[in-house]
Amino acid sequence: MQLSPDRPARPAGTGGHVLPVRATGVTIRRGGRALLDGIDIGIEPGPLTVIMGPNGAGKSLLLRVLATLVRPDAGVVTWGGTMPDRGRAPQLGFVFQKPVMLRRSAIDNVRYALKAAGVPRGERDRRAAEALAAAGLERLAGSPARVLSGGEQQRLAIARALATGPEVLLLDEPTANLDPAATLAIETQVQAAHRAGTTVVFVTHDLGQARRLADDVAFVHHGRVAERTPAHRFFSAPSSEAATAFIEGRLIP
Repeated sequence: MQLSPDRPARPAGTGGHVLPVRATGVTIRRGGRALLDGIDIGIEPGPLTVIMGPNGAGKSLLLRVLATLVRPDAGVVTWGGTMPDRGRAPQLGFVFQKPVMLRRSAIDNVRYALKAAGVPRGERDRRAAEALAAAGLERLAGSPARVLSGGEQQRLAIARALATGPEVLLLDEPTANLDPAATLAIETQVQAAHRAGTTVVFVTHDLGQARRLADDVAFVHHGRVAERTPAHRFFSAPSSEAATAFIEGRLIP
């Protein structure tokens, strides 16, 4: 089987599929306030889904719940129709807004992820090198990851997440505070991964970015999914007043 460098083979023994990823009735309360309020959402194979909404709407928290990094107070998350388990975790990649780099070289950051995912030792060097090449970072393979620029670190974080061949990649505002050149590089990297077969969920508050990337949009407001619709319809004829105000740049209470 011929493989794209953007889509390495998944390691054996990861325990089955994670898609579809579903949240049903998910609620999280803090200090008497519902941060997520009975959310229902499903991530199916294929489309690049953008989750957007105003600051404090619950976008990033929802992403963490889908990845089981945060446990809800009520409701359930399922992967592939069953409860999440550690054996399938390598099939769900997660990239934080602020990259978390190990005190190692760029390529060793990727090797570490491959080792944690159970990839045989003999495959790690090749797959780590392919992941860096796909991200345009091969010349920085031996550089300490923590001295890379912010954009380079984020590209490395995405490459590390993709190296294990996940079914789905969750990205939490990965271009926040980056310049246009770095943002373009990351968007190009994400689109390449999506074309190669990875289902992508991308959190952003940037309308321009959502227009460039989204196949469909989930608009989150006050801890609920106010609407979920194809991107072209969302931007041309939003169905909720909150989404209309957001697109028009008005403040949303």
